[in-house]
Amino acid sequence: MAVRKPSKTIKKSSTSHADTIGAYLVQRLQDYGLNDLFGIPGDFVLQFYGLLEESPIRVIGMTREDCAGYAADGYARIHGLSAVCITYCVGGLSLCNSIAGAYAEKSPVIVISGAPGMDERQSDPLLHHRVKGFNTQREVFEKITVATASLDDPLTAFREIDRCLEAAVRFKRPVYLELPRDRVQTKSTVPHVIKNEIIKSDKDSLKESLEDAARTIEASKKPVIIAGVEIHRFGLRKELLKLAEKHKIPMSATLLGKSVISEKHPLFIGLYEGAMGRDSVQKYVEESDCVILLGTFMTDINLGIFTAHLDPGKCIYATSEKLRIKHHHFHDVLLEDFVKGLAKTEMKVIKRPVLKKDKESRKKQELSSDSKVTINHLFNRLNELLDEKMVVVADVGDSLFGASDLTIYKHTEFISSAYYASMGFAIPASVGIQVADKNLRPIVLVGDGAFQMTCLELSTAARHQFNPIVVVLNNKGYTTERFLQEGPFNDIPNWEYHRLPDLIGEGWGFEVDSVGELDNALNAAIANKDTFSILNVHLDSLDISPALDRLAKRLSKKI
Repeated sequence: MAVRKPSKTIKKSSTSHADTIGAYLVQRLQDYGLNDLFGIPGDFVLQFYGLLEESPIRVIGMTREDCAGYAADGYARIHGLSAVCITYCVGGLSLCNSIAGAYAEKSPVIVISGAPGMDERQSDPLLHHRVKGFNTQREVFEKITVATASLDDPLTAFREIDRCLEAAVRFKRPVYLELPRDRVQTKSTVPHVIKNEIIKSDKDSLKESLEDAARTIEASKKPVIIAGVEIHRFGLRKELLKLAEKHKIPMSATLLGKSVISEKHPLFIGLYEGAMGRDSVQKYVEESDCVILLGTFMTDINLGIFTAHLDPGKCIYATSEKLRIKHHHFHDVLLEDFVKGLAKTEMKVIKRPVLKKDKESRKKQELSSDSKVTINHLFNRLNELLDEKMVVVADVGDSLFGASDLTIYKHTEFISSAYYASMGFAIPASVGIQVADKNLRPIVLVGDGAFQMTCLELSTAARHQFNPIVVVLNNKGYTTERFLQEGPFNDIPNWEYHRLPDLIGEGWGFEVDSVGELDNALNAAIANKDTFSILNVHLDSLDISPALDRLAKRLSKKI
């Protein structure tokens, strides 16, 4: 069985000096490099919150549990690991959607939930927050995490904490720990020793897979690399670049993996996303006789709603869960070992001309200052503003599709829910991002529908003096759904989004109707570094991004 080593940010001691279950959990969070934790307190978890208050860990209180999960997800994508702490059932079950998204997109979040005490469960009482049985919440989280544990037994609790935290780091997925309130101060009955288990790839499988991959690449005339989100999750960007630069192999990326590599790199050809992407990129990739997919999950959105066409017989497909070279399957090979080994392998690779950057989506519109803002102009203007200290956080819908054409300068500068596609992700995720690194400036792209779901987390941003620039694409409804099936159910109330700072008591708001107002608002927002800025950008309800337009036109030929 293949297992990865802990990341370099993790410090492990051989023996525990914390003798209670709660104190040990707090210690282990710090051992794994966590300085922050998100959540909302409740009576079943208040004792543990007391321990957190006494520790160096900063607790970031959010307005809703699902938002706490989105924030923890955003933090994990920057920091590498995160934690969220909530109360029993009313808190935990509210958290389920954001943790399901973290599981789907491989973001390691440690969920810590309080629970009724073991002693108070006697005679099966109907305690508040209880749904069905006392194990109901844990059974729900078993479906959306990679490991769960109830810390009710001092004989096993310390070992279970170690097991779950290691699973989060190893699999890059959420884990769940349930702590009954009368076990927070329970002491260990025996001394606990931390086992530093290191699991490696099967030596023979790794050797054969690398030899097979090298033969396949050397035999090709048109190789191309498609980089996916796991290259970021497992910290393999340098190895990927070494492989590509050593052999001059052109590189693409998926939408979920956007910003895994700089889009300014001379070998980068653009995003591969089926009909949603550019014709030239799709043709270049699909004409390849060797597609090297590294850390890439072939989801329907990554594949442009399955309008992409890749022949498995011409693919090297490597993720943390599967390794397939053409039709040959290899087992017990770590993604890290395969990518690092491939980067070191000496090969004679035919140099393929790199696709020139396609300017299709960057067509300049000649608009006067009093012209109405269009989606295309908005994203062109945003593209001009991006620099190396900004991170684009895109919510679901045309905010995401339009953002796919932005040019991201640096590694990890684009974050979105591009597979699970949960509306409302972006604003709370931007809070998590700035908790992880306050020097990053989030540009939050969010539709008006998604904004209405989680916008009050801007109060959390204001509380911590964060300064995201929030651009609300206000077209009075759900654009992507209008494209799929029009109906009054796609219409939503038109809020005065730019007046939200009046409610919160902080922040700058701008109402944008024209091109001139957009320029003025963006310039002012960039200059405002002390608090958040929100731009209420009025758009035509039928205006869509170039990416969504490309997808619509190509799908219409099939439907």
